[in-house]
Amino acid sequence: MNIVIIGAGKFGRTLCEHLENEGHNITVLDSDADVTERLVEEYDVMGVCGSGMNVESLYEAGAAKADIFIATTGADEINMVSALFAKKLGAKHVIARVRDPMYRKQTGFMREEMGISMMVNPEADAACEIARMIKFPAAAKLETFAKGRIEMAEVRVTADSRLCNRSLKEIGHKLRYSALICAVQRGEEVVIPNGDYILREGDRINLTAVHSELSNFLKESGIITPKIRSIMIIGGGAIGFYLAKILSESGMGVKVIEADRANCERISSSLTKTEVVCGDGTNQQVLIEEGLLSFDAVVALTGVDEENIIVSLFAKAKGVDKVITKVNNANLLPIVASLGLDSVVSPKDITANIITSYVRAKQNAQGSGVMTLYKLAGGKLEAIEFEVGKTGKYLGVKLKELRFRENLLIAGIVKRNKLVIPNGESTIEAGDRVMVVTAKRYLEDLSQIFV
Repeated sequence: MNIVIIGAGKFGRTLCEHLENEGHNITVLDSDADVTERLVEEYDVMGVCGSGMNVESLYEAGAAKADIFIATTGADEINMVSALFAKKLGAKHVIARVRDPMYRKQTGFMREEMGISMMVNPEADAACEIARMIKFPAAAKLETFAKGRIEMAEVRVTADSRLCNRSLKEIGHKLRYSALICAVQRGEEVVIPNGDYILREGDRINLTAVHSELSNFLKESGIITPKIRSIMIIGGGAIGFYLAKILSESGMGVKVIEADRANCERISSSLTKTEVVCGDGTNQQVLIEEGLLSFDAVVALTGVDEENIIVSLFAKAKGVDKVITKVNNANLLPIVASLGLDSVVSPKDITANIITSYVRAKQNAQGSGVMTLYKLAGGKLEAIEFEVGKTGKYLGVKLKELRFRENLLIAGIVKRNKLVIPNGESTIEAGDRVMVVTAKRYLEDLSQIFV
């Protein structure tokens, strides 16, 4: 597909990372010649120096023939206008990064009247993911499929849990759970396990189940944490604002610590149920004075990754049950993992996954296309949700009679809104939703999982 990306900043760079190896023709347009040149040198993309507001620059970048046009600059207005220009020039699908809540309230108008196919907001997407993690604190990460009906949780195996030193087959017999362990990360190694695989202390496992069954499994296995009722948010930027709004509206006690007075006043006036403190959230004395030890969870959301890591380590050392850390720099992620900080979010990666799902869906609009996509284990695995089309040689055939490619697993089948944990007798039918975990990337159709 021909993809044009406007904006070579952090988010544009992340999109290049996600999309460049999938066989697309990618062109990046940015007004900074040096930034554009560095991106061209680093990735297999074309670069054009110019403005997304300039029709001539858009023509030069190939917007008129683009299958997907993505506007990702730091200015909402530029993104919306350049997306509108691209659509008028002939781009088939246009995506705009829009962060201002005022504009996002007009999504329907922009889709119907302006032709913008999708609006994305990394900060709002990150806030939603953090909120899910807070509402299910036992999970280091929590992804959803089938419009929220199915969950995939990442949890760490502890020495005192009933999972440690047991095979998956033995665990299944003892716990009688309706959940599937579909991936295991042990150090740098990532595997899709079979029934004979034995879990060890420190393993990170990915589980698929409906919410109630997932809770039951974790309770039975001994991996459970108390319910979170109070949260301290360090950093009152866009993510902090969105997160505080979600949590306070759900009845949780929320305190935001933000250094910028203007941000404090904005949050305080907009979110009357949220306590706002103007102060340095990276100062340990301030954190203690504001009651750090009394909160069930701490979320570090400053604009500096290193500060978030330090604050998170301090909170964890003081015994806070749930600590969530925002880290945008991918180079820091292995270090963060080695420090024992399991719950880490990267806003740009979350939204890049959403856009990658959209791109793959548009590649295959007629078959069993991609509905949802998540990258697991530092990008080494993918969890993909397919909506099953009306044709396919595998339809109605028992799974035990089909031949699958290596390094993949069907993690679940949703039939009439009910999750089926698959076995050899299970079948795939038209209209089902199928979740696949795979080490073979870039799947765009369900048929590709079969030999």
